[in-house]
Amino acid sequence: MSAPEYLNALRAFEAAARHESFSAAAAELHVTPAAVGQLVRGLEESLGTPLFHRGTSGRKRLVLTEAAQRALPDIRAGFERLSAGVARLKEGSSTGVLTVTVSPAFAAKWLLPRLERFQAAWPELDVRLDASTELLDFAARGVDIGVRYGAGVWPGLTAEKLLDEEVYPVCSPALLRQSRRLRRPSDLAGLRLIHDRSVDARSGFATWDAWLAKAGARDVDTKRGLRINNSAAVLQAAIDGQGVALARSIMAHDDLAAGRLVRLFPEVEFSSVLSYYVVYRPDCATLPKLVAFRDWLVREASTG
Repeated sequence: MSAPEYLNALRAFEAAARHESFSAAAAELHVTPAAVGQLVRGLEESLGTPLFHRGTSGRKRLVLTEAAQRALPDIRAGFERLSAGVARLKEGSSTGVLTVTVSPAFAAKWLLPRLERFQAAWPELDVRLDASTELLDFAARGVDIGVRYGAGVWPGLTAEKLLDEEVYPVCSPALLRQSRRLRRPSDLAGLRLIHDRSVDARSGFATWDAWLAKAGARDVDTKRGLRINNSAAVLQAAIDGQGVALARSIMAHDDLAAGRLVRLFPEVEFSSVLSYYVVYRPDCATLPKLVAFRDWLVREASTG
């Protein structure tokens, strides 16, 4: 058999083995049952051994021979490797689909307001955005590149620092006008605090307790307040006047610039120990579409 016929015959055999039916295999492969049967018989003749015990009645008309049962896992693995190889060929193009994973908050507050500039520079690339807080398996999910927040170590991925950030209190201009006594950090006592619970504090993520200790305001009660597990929603609550939020500078940048939020106590400097990193699989580092997006992210980050 020539290579294409051999591959088609193996596909027919694998599908028939999985469905235990030539008819069901034919429906999956969009051919006739007779074509599947002919391909399987041709494969059997080429190999010199039967692959199925064929019955004429009962629920199972096709039963794998012992030799076919032993070979089937390797054949399936081979098709999986072929599919992965074809995907790699597609990845090497500077056109097509670029799959990006970021957290929902980073997407809303930083990436999406800027993404149009990337699309304008690379109109032949379609961006597929996977906004998730899960640590996705890049190879299994077909992810090209992502931005993650943390200490910079994720097994199996190359991580390049993109953005550092500060942490500071913010509130709406209306709330600031109502609370004119907000002149020093200790004045936060009695106001509702909005807590960001999107990242585990055990990772070093900044909390109100840590910021207040740095500011020397030890009489502010942090046990109460509004707790939200999404940084974008934390800022929206502050914009809506629901309290004072402990903001992350990267997330709050555009809202501060637009006047939707006001930074409080700028004299207190508090740098986060966590940063944003561009992450990707090491074997994909030179893919044109990945390089284009990585370089664009770096340029955007450098402009503020």
